[in-house]
Amino acid sequence: MHDGKALQSGTSHNFGTGFAKAFDIKFADKDSEMKYAHQTSWGVTTRLIGAIIMVHGDSSGLVLPPKVAPTQVVIIPIAAHKEGVIEKANELQARLATVARVKCDTSDKTPGWKFSEYEMKGIPVRVEIGPKDIENHQAVLVRRDTREKIVVSLDELEIKVAELLEDIQRHLYAKALAKREAMTYTAKTMDELKENAQNRPGFTKAMWCMNQACEDKIKEEVGFTSRCMPFVQEEISQTCVCCGKKAKTMVYWAKAY
Repeated sequence: MHDGKALQSGTSHNFGTGFAKAFDIKFADKDSEMKYAHQTSWGVTTRLIGAIIMVHGDSSGLVLPPKVAPTQVVIIPIAAHKEGVIEKANELQARLATVARVKCDTSDKTPGWKFSEYEMKGIPVRVEIGPKDIENHQAVLVRRDTREKIVVSLDELEIKVAELLEDIQRHLYAKALAKREAMTYTAKTMDELKENAQNRPGFTKAMWCMNQACEDKIKEEVGFTSRCMPFVQEEISQTCVCCGKKAKTMVYWAKAY
């Protein structure tokens, strides 16, 4: 996340009958006998929404990756009271609906208000169209991720918007990945692990002997918990970061929500 803490997400848990017994959740099996239900938990709902907010958001609000944005494009008429502007905005909405999830805001709010509102909502692309744009057969596209403004011909609008959405998706992913990599460190000793915990927010890669006592000690003394054992392993060292005994498993450690 932005602050360097890890967020557990997209995970599954087997609760067995623990919660079922605590809350007396039973079902009738095929023999009509009452049994406690076996339950699981899947962390792929609101937690992932929180992850999107914390990874991509900024001081102006949401920044949504286009692939998951409910509305990918919003059209803002400029000087909407002037002849032909609303009609042109509605025309552009119909055209862009073939390549994106699009909304046209023809409300009485000022353009500045609308700009701020849709920036806060994280809409990936804003399309501005006004009398001068219509005269010049163009529209202005504004990226939510970089705030860059791009003037495009109306003849190329669908193509340019589709390309822009793809580019924003790639850029947000690359930016998040680069931040994660820049905030990932290594440690071979407990002192290095503690130094990272105090001064380097993010992940720390370190070896572990797979002994529960060492994991408990790291959590107590460092504040780190084990976050992930990657399928592709690295050998940071040959010994456990905690006890110094032989270790073969590299683990990502971090403070977490």
